[in-house]
Amino acid sequence: MMNIMTTNNLTVAIAVPLEAELVEAIRAAHPAVTVLYEPELLPQERFPADHAGDPAFVRTPEQEARYWELLNSAEVLYGFPNENPAGLAAIASSQKLQWIQAMAAGAGGAVKAANLPAADLARITVTSSAGVHALPLAEFAMMGVLNGFKRTAELAADQAVKNWPELRTPTRLASGSSVVITGLGEIGMETARLARALGMKVNGTKRNVEPIDGIEQVTDTAGLPGLVSTADVLINTLPGTPYTEKMINAEIFNAMKPGTVLVNVGRGTVVDEDALLEALNNGQVSYACLDVFAVEPLPATSPLWDHPRVMVSPHTSALSAAENRLIAERFIKNLSSFQAGEPLLHIVDPVHFY
Repeated sequence: MMNIMTTNNLTVAIAVPLEAELVEAIRAAHPAVTVLYEPELLPQERFPADHAGDPAFVRTPEQEARYWELLNSAEVLYGFPNENPAGLAAIASSQKLQWIQAMAAGAGGAVKAANLPAADLARITVTSSAGVHALPLAEFAMMGVLNGFKRTAELAADQAVKNWPELRTPTRLASGSSVVITGLGEIGMETARLARALGMKVNGTKRNVEPIDGIEQVTDTAGLPGLVSTADVLINTLPGTPYTEKMINAEIFNAMKPGTVLVNVGRGTVVDEDALLEALNNGQVSYACLDVFAVEPLPATSPLWDHPRVMVSPHTSALSAAENRLIAERFIKNLSSFQAGEPLLHIVDPVHFY
């Protein structure tokens, strides 16, 4: 629940690693706002958009005290403290804090894990970076579709053993095929745009069913079995919530036509992995491109690692060199709305946590 108060003496604290030029961009866009940024209190990024920073970084006791003093003095935080649920739980007791801009698109999971009291959930607005990752996720999803259609796993296996098959095997066309996208939010709609550019027919699910330009059929979750019965591809973009847990399960796999390609760029908990393995082995699913898993890192004992028709990606499909800049630009716009007492974009639902 949003509880925004305007103020003429607003303080923003940068709680996570951020390039100095982006900090200066925030200051330049909002000169009346005090932006606190002390890089010596923050770990260094190991790669672009490494919001948690180097895990080997340790503050001295004096630095630790200063870090929390800085955060507790701000009405607005850029990032969760230490970029984890424990940090969020610790800062929630600050009565000054009104709004946190989270780095993750799926920030609801961290908010839920922080187990905040209802009063804090109502008092503190958390916004996610949803939408910032839409294009890289959509591009990754299209890669997964084309991998499945063009048999890249089989090609790689043949190449590894220098096998030139006597019989040539045809591939499938994306153009004219049908894709179902679970979750027609920003990521889903960007994925739909790229799918249509390849000539695919797009259907999908949405919590609130309504006609959408470019989408042939929109249903709620109850209509998913009907949609996948004629689809060539199923792409999940949904977040992990109690309502989406194992939503793509044996019932959905059994409703698919044989040979369906599955791509998951949402959250791993949405897919029942045991049911997926059965569907891969019986041919209902011909190929699975997975960037997310129910347990991460994916345990070494998981059969998904070794399955010949599965691509395992270590939850990196959303990363791009532009991510920090895009989140900072989003924050700059939201900060204007915050100061004006206007609604913020991409507020995390404090009940459903998405």
